[in-house]
Formats: sequence, structure tokens, C-alpha cells
Amino acid sequence: MLALPVHAGAPDTSPRPVARTPTDAEGSASALIGVVRPEDVESDTPDFRRETDQAGAVTGGHVPGSITARLSDANRPATRPASIVEAGIAAKIITHWERPAGDGEMPVAGRLAFAGASQQAVAVTLRPVRRSQALVHEAMARQRERRRGAICGDPAIQGEAVGYVPGRIPACGIDDAVRVRAVSGVALSQQALVDCGTARALKRWVDRGLKPAVGRAGGGVAELRVAAHYICRTRNHQPGAKVSEHGKGRAIDISAIRLRDGTNMTVLGGWRSANQGPILKRAYRAACGIFGTTLGPDSDRFHQDHFHFDTARYRSGSYCR
Repeated sequence: MLALPVHAGAPDTSPRPVARTPTDAEGSASALIGVVRPEDVESDTPDFRRETDQAGAVTGGHVPGSITARLSDANRPATRPASIVEAGIAAKIITHWERPAGDGEMPVAGRLAFAGASQQAVAVTLRPVRRSQALVHEAMARQRERRRGAICGDPAIQGEAVGYVPGRIPACGIDDAVRVRAVSGVALSQQALVDCGTARALKRWVDRGLKPAVGRAGGGVAELRVAAHYICRTRNHQPGAKVSEHGKGRAIDISAIRLRDGTNMTVLGGWRSANQGPILKRAYRAACGIFGTTLGPDSDRFHQDHFHFDTARYRSGSYCR
């Protein structure tokens, strides 16, 4: 490190800058933008008197800005840049001055004063277009309809409650069934009879797995083609096998994904294709862990044309093949 010479007259400590008081800061801004009293304004119109009276009630009798020579080039140094503090004070003054005017436009003098406070300020800003009442009523109606069709305590799961569904054999049936027609805005090709645990898992997969995997391809996901939901049968229809999770309302089979542009991504035809295969495989892998069992074309000969998802739980964790 270089050693610098020490001056004999240098002080041990440097003085700290004194913080400006609000009065000093306001005075600096006033010098920049021009502060006049209402009685100094050379205008006798009712509108201007009302504006200055409202501004005086807020700023303590001082009105920032003027249409007269206070804002002329002769009275304001053209080469002096507005500091951030001065511009902020000016903006604050103008903001307070604007409030009493209600929904009306900012007074002309206020816009000119604000524009004079900074070289980057603009006198007029664009206001957002107010929504029409018809649009508001339409949005509220959609919300009411969405809440009316909500099941399983989630507005994103649309359908209807069914209740107890008995099975033709003791191992089948659903204690508290629902009929799902859409999840997270994605329609089902046929309403699926499942329990709420399976409905929630399907919604999580659509949100966390399917939609991210598809992305913007084809405009996004529009519909899921449901190949099977509740049905009282054995696993893979094999005689003597255990009752399938389908017979308990805890499974759903997906055979295709339809995109918004009409494209159908079928499991049978797209799984091994170059364009659809990667998307289908990403979506399928994302289901592992969300569902208890995840089976697809690489699992066995029974799942070549669909994804099997169920919410069975195993001690060893999710079963994914």
C-alpha cells in the first residue's frame, strides 16, 4: 500500500455534513420551481381561484408553480439541473396539491411546476383506462360461477359432489365421491368420478407438471382425454388379481393431451416421437411423487396407450415406472 504524505495542518476528523431540514429542502425546491402566494397570481378566474384556495389549504398558503413570469426562462436558471431531493420535494408538493381536486385533471400551474422541477419530468402522465361496469359485472359473474362449481374446497377443481358410491363387490366403492369436469382451467374429455384426494393430486400435476412441460406449445393445454376413472374391476382386468385403485375412486387414466390449437398429443402415437415425446415424458415424470403410482408406456404392455395415475400409498414411497 502506498504511503501518502501527511499535511501538518490537516484536521484529525472531517466535519460531517449537516442534514437539511424539511424547511431548507422545501425552500430549495421553491427556489427552483417558483413559489407564489395566491394573492400574487395574476388571474381572477373562478377556476384558478378555487385551485389556489385548495392548494393553499394543503401547502400552508403557498402554491407551487405559476403560469406567470415565475416559471419563465428569465427567472429560472436554464443551466441549473434539478437535484433528486429538489425534484422529490416538488413532486411531493404537487402530489398534495393535486389531491383536493378529486378525480379531475391536475391544474395547469401544477403540471408546469412539476415539469420545471426536473429535466426528466413530464407535465402530463397517462391514466389507465377505467374498466367499464359491464366488464366488472362479467368478471364478478364468472367468479360466482367458479365458486358455485368448486368442489373439494378448491375453486380450481370444478365439478359436482356425488357422495357415497357403493360397489358391486365389498372391495369397491367410494365413501365421498366427486365428479370432476375441469382442473386449473383444463377440461376433462369426460367427467371423472374419483375421491377428493385424487382430484387434488390431478390438479397439482396439471399445475406443476403438465403445464410447465407443455409450455407455450400449441397455445398451451386445453383438455385431457380421460380413458378411465371409477370402475369396479381387478388390476389390468386380470382374473384373480386384487381390486384396482380404479374400483376405489383413487385412479385416473390419461390417454391424450389436446392443445389449444387443436393438436392432440396421444400417448400411443407421441410417446416415442421426436417432437411430442420429450413433452410427454417430462409431464409423465413430473407425476411421480404427486401420485402414489405412476405407470406409462415403458412400464408394461398394459399401459402402452395411456398414463395410469393413482393415489395409493406404499411404505416404500411412490411407485414410478
